[in-house]
Amino acid sequence: MAPIPFSGSPLDRASDRRGDAAWLAAQAVAGLFLPFWQNRPLVSQDRAALLPWREEWRGRTCVFLGLDFIQPLFAVDLAGETEPALGEGAFQDMRASAFVLPARDTAIAGQAKALLDWHKRHGFCPNCGHATDVTDGGYRRLCPACGAEHFPRTDPVVIMLPILGDACLVGRSPRFPALLHSAFAGFIEPGESMEEAVRRELWEEVSLKAGAVSYHASQPWPFPSSLMLGCYAEAQARDFKIDGHEIEAARWLTKDEVRARLANKIEDDMKLPATIAIAHYLIRDWALG
Repeated sequence: MAPIPFSGSPLDRASDRRGDAAWLAAQAVAGLFLPFWQNRPLVSQDRAALLPWREEWRGRTCVFLGLDFIQPLFAVDLAGETEPALGEGAFQDMRASAFVLPARDTAIAGQAKALLDWHKRHGFCPNCGHATDVTDGGYRRLCPACGAEHFPRTDPVVIMLPILGDACLVGRSPRFPALLHSAFAGFIEPGESMEEAVRRELWEEVSLKAGAVSYHASQPWPFPSSLMLGCYAEAQARDFKIDGHEIEAARWLTKDEVRARLANKIEDDMKLPATIAIAHYLIRDWALG
C-alpha cells in the first residue's frame, strides 16, 4: 500500500553525521538543492526540481534533508518579494504539489517546507532575544549569547473519526472549502494523552461522548509543522450538538454511503476529504475494511 502523502521519505537523515561541519560542507559540494520561495517548492515536469548549488544562494537559509542513497539533498529558502527565475519549472503551492508529485518527492518537499518554515519563525532566542545560529544542518539553532539550544518543533494533532455501529460522523468547519465534510481534529494540549484529546475535542465540537479510542495511522503535515495522529473513537450515542464555532454542520454516514461517495456515485452538497489528507484514509479504511 502506498504511504499516506508526506510520509514514507526514502532519505537517510544521517543524524549521526550532520553535526560534523566538515562532513556537511563536503556533502554540500556534491549536493542537490530543492529551492523554495514563499513556502513553495520548485516543481518541474511534476517532479521536485533538484538543482546544483548556485553562488547567488550564498547567505540564504539552507537545510540538509538527508542522503538519497549516496546523493546528498538540501533545501534552500530563496526569500524575497519577486519570484526567482531559475530557468526551469515554477514555484508551486505545497498542497497543490502533493497532488502531482510522486510520493517520495512529496515526502521530501514536506520535510523541507517544515524545516524552512521553522527557521523563518525562530531566528531569535526566546530565552534572551539574541539572534541564533543554524547548526547541525538545520536541525538545531544555537544562541551564542546564552548558550540555549532550540530544535525544530512538531505539534501533535489528533484527528478522529467517531464510529457507532455501521455509521461514522463527519463534520464541516467554516474554514473548509465549499461542501467539504471531514474527520474532527484538534491540537493535543499540555498534560493530555492522545486518547484524552480525542474525547475532549469531540465533546467540545459536537457534544459527542466517546469511549474506546484506537490509533490507526499518522501523517506529517507541513502546514506549518504538525503530526496528525489518526484515530477511531467509539461514540456512545448518535445524538450530537454542533458548537457553531469550530463546526457548523455534521452528519452520520453509513458504510454503504461512504463507499458510494468514494466511488463518485453520489453528487450532492457534500464532498469527502481529498487523497492528500489523512482524513481520507481514516474514512476510506473504515468503510472498506
